[in-house]
Amino acid sequence: MTRFIHDQFAKGYLKEVLSLKGEVKTSIDIIGEKQEADVYFVPFSQQSPNAISLGLLEKIATTTCVLEPFRNAVTPREIRSCIEKICVLCAKTETKADNENRPLNEGELPVLWILTPTISQSIILKLNAVSAAKDYLPGVYSLGEILQTKIIAIHQLPRVPETLWLRMLGKGKIQQQAISEFRQLPLDDQLKANVLELIYDLFVRLESDRELEGEDRELIMELSPLYQQRLENATQQGLQQGINQGLQQGISQGLQQGINQGLQQGKRLFIESFLRFRFGQVDEELSAIIEPLLDVPTEEIPPLVMQFSREDLIARFRN
Repeated sequence: MTRFIHDQFAKGYLKEVLSLKGEVKTSIDIIGEKQEADVYFVPFSQQSPNAISLGLLEKIATTTCVLEPFRNAVTPREIRSCIEKICVLCAKTETKADNENRPLNEGELPVLWILTPTISQSIILKLNAVSAAKDYLPGVYSLGEILQTKIIAIHQLPRVPETLWLRMLGKGKIQQQAISEFRQLPLDDQLKANVLELIYDLFVRLESDRELEGEDRELIMELSPLYQQRLENATQQGLQQGINQGLQQGISQGLQQGINQGLQQGKRLFIESFLRFRFGQVDEELSAIIEPLLDVPTEEIPPLVMQFSREDLIARFRN
């Protein structure tokens, strides 16, 4: 369960960040239904001069590529599976060029990037992988030009701004430090807001998992203050929005009545927002418990929703 949570975060994160640089697809079929590419990326023909620099990740995104992020150290079997995928994709690219009766530009062939939090020296030696630090940075390995495959050992990347966007997909202290650095980035745009939402979602999903590893428990502790700040902001925004709406609706009925309506509407918006954040969407069943939740003190709503599963929450407040 925990691995799936991190896999979903990695795919969503890479899609969000790389969308600045090109077209991104996730979980695309390669060999029937059993073989999928986690992230398939095609760069834009022209890059925006104002686009945010992504450091090493941006250098990767200069060509068509497949990114396969792993939560745990990649195994030989997983590496072979990834190589099988890139071989099939390269063969499809070559066939397309043949059908169009034109010579193949080697730059058209996709490159496989395996992103692993750690990797043993034994596996590197068995792969005959060589360091690509001269062209990239320490921690990047090449399996040979003909294989179109490179591996990034995230734990070996230097802790510099150029590697931040990749260290966000690391594990343990490396990921925690990267998230802390990301929070301090002077980015005042939609990208930072969207990535933070993915991090909030990761926190909520991990919080609801009862079989967490020690590293994930530490990650939750690291993210907890950030999440609490998000809740406070959401509460303030929801209440203020509700007050404003209530004042507009109730101005003809008297100021006090308008304020009361505003407070009630603000609380409703807050509950809807929190349920959507916790469970992804507010369907008919969740909508039915909003009215009963209005009777619960505002400060008790977040821990209450976090404590119970969707089913238990509905069962408790449905009647």
